[in-house]
Amino acid sequence: MRKIRRGLPILVAAGLLTVTACSTPAEKQPAASSDPKPAADKSAAAPADPFGKYDQPVTITIGKSVDPTDKSLPAGDTPESNQYTRYVKEHLNIDSKLVWQAAAGKDYDQKVNLSIASNDLPDTMVVNDTQLRQMVKAGQLTDMTDVFAQYASPAVKSIIESTKGLATKAVTFNGRMMAIPNVTTESDMVHLMWIRKDWLDKLGLPVPKTIDDLEKTAKAFVEQDPDGNGKADTIGITGPQAGGLLHANFITPNNNNYGFDPIFSSFHAYPGFWLKGADGKPVYGSIQPETKEALAKLRDLYAKGLIDKEMSVRKDTSELIKSGKSGIWFGMWWGGYGPLGDAIKNDPKANWQAYAVPLDASGEFTPHMGTPSNQFVVVRKGYEHPEAAMKMINLLLRDESKFDVKVAIANYPLRLVFAPMDEMDVTLKMLREVLAGTKKPEELDLPGYKLLKADAENVKKVKLEPYDKVDIQYWNPEADLGVWKRMYSTFVGVAALEKPYKKTYSVTYSQTKTMESRWANLDKLEKETFLKIIMGAAPLETFDQFVTNWKKQGGDQITAEVEEASK
Repeated sequence: MRKIRRGLPILVAAGLLTVTACSTPAEKQPAASSDPKPAADKSAAAPADPFGKYDQPVTITIGKSVDPTDKSLPAGDTPESNQYTRYVKEHLNIDSKLVWQAAAGKDYDQKVNLSIASNDLPDTMVVNDTQLRQMVKAGQLTDMTDVFAQYASPAVKSIIESTKGLATKAVTFNGRMMAIPNVTTESDMVHLMWIRKDWLDKLGLPVPKTIDDLEKTAKAFVEQDPDGNGKADTIGITGPQAGGLLHANFITPNNNNYGFDPIFSSFHAYPGFWLKGADGKPVYGSIQPETKEALAKLRDLYAKGLIDKEMSVRKDTSELIKSGKSGIWFGMWWGGYGPLGDAIKNDPKANWQAYAVPLDASGEFTPHMGTPSNQFVVVRKGYEHPEAAMKMINLLLRDESKFDVKVAIANYPLRLVFAPMDEMDVTLKMLREVLAGTKKPEELDLPGYKLLKADAENVKKVKLEPYDKVDIQYWNPEADLGVWKRMYSTFVGVAALEKPYKKTYSVTYSQTKTMESRWANLDKLEKETFLKIIMGAAPLETFDQFVTNWKKQGGDQITAEVEEASK
């Protein structure tokens, strides 16, 4: 098997400079800067109050992503009027108005793209990297350099600085900061295996570590009636739902629930990511022989009935977990926030545990990693109060622990994830000390770790003794389901990442010029080919023709552009 050297973290930064390949005159739209620190205007005013309340009401219009399945809002509340929007109004005198809303994911992206194309923009919204670059090129955005310097809170600045320049570099064009980047904790980048530990115990099976172990376990889950209902109705491995991803990619590297990311990485296959080849030059992971090998294994598992037969057509994969029909799924550390809350309501003995597996042939866990910043708050050019968006971010970050945690934070008027890279690692460590009696909650009001003190105050509501046991019987979710979701995710999901693991970073997390016109078709070709191979609708050898077609239809040109941008 040809080995692929893993890209170093520093290459993430280099990859964000894809626009620099073409120099532009000063009067044209700026290109991405190699300077991670935007230059503030020398004439800029002194720092202002990051939490200053306006004397007169200020209205800000927003294009918002919503979760159509969210049922956390109390009766009478809406995405436009809820505890978060009222708090912003009370403390900042800002009225947030939704000019449009769209379901999170593809629908939201399409709505943003339409707004950009028509130049009919809300005052502010959250965009991805590609959309940000389009808006910069079109001259649609307010320069946020001085707004950030004057109005960003110390906590926001500290969190952004924790990325060692990566977050700032992602939004810097010709030395100017054109958006506010998010920062996500490193834990959000890693995909884990969640498994029914109670099923393992009932069948006398160990936790699977290798891909062969995983196959044996899935086979037992399908054939040995682990739920005890006398019917052959259980599923071994959950797969992506309709519209879901088989794996994450360099554009959306994080938060891919129900895909097969850990299976791919156990083969050192990283489809969708740009890697350093043996010669040091970038190569696309999806066309490497390791990916073909992983596809062959997934094809075999599917043919044997060990993967959900309705994957990719099932409307809501989470229902398999909630209803107790599936025993394994791959996803993020925050499973408690996902389907597990409903799963334990339906079966309080459903003991879902998380593990960093399957391992590679050397016994190592080798996940792909994401970028700390993949979402950006932009403000349209000409809006009179760009600092209003910054103040909202400051306030909701500082006071996140004051809200009813049962209400989804996706209902923030302007949602941008802000977390130190080590937030969840620190949280787990400190909560263990609280349970051990070596730390008190009042000692944990730490800047940037906005939920830590509240977590410390709440953990004993739901965690039962002995505190070092994390199986479901040592929890009391009925005491406070909202608190349980976070605590269970932390003590089970984050804990699975404590042991050292090999990290594979993408050479780039940005799109190049040719990608703007060719990537949609190449991505469609890849997804359709891989899905057909796995589900048996096309032979494995189709992969070879896919590689040829991918290269001819723009892949070679894109690879050359990625190489140039990474120099």
